[in-house]
Amino acid sequence: MIDRDQERSDDRPHLESPWWWGLGPIGAVGLVVLGIAAVVWSFLHLPGTAENQATDYYRASRIVAIGLVVAGTALLGRIRTRGSDKKATREHEAA
Repeated sequence: MIDRDQERSDDRPHLESPWWWGLGPIGAVGLVVLGIAAVVWSFLHLPGTAENQATDYYRASRIVAIGLVVAGTALLGRIRTRGSDKKATREHEAA
């Protein structure tokens, strides 16, 4: 019988984690696209833009930055997983 504590994954978001914690690579791309769309929206002076465009650009840059950080973290996680799989395969072939 498997204990419930052993089934829990560290990938689950914690109560204290930020809102972008579990987005993954698809969510990261979505954030980058959303940030770029916000810049274009502000540049075209469409309804809902602030009177001071710098505020809109700042908000959009934060969204893009968070998306890039999440994407980079997901990419590094995949690279590390591939590297450890190759290392395990080499050790298995050497034995």
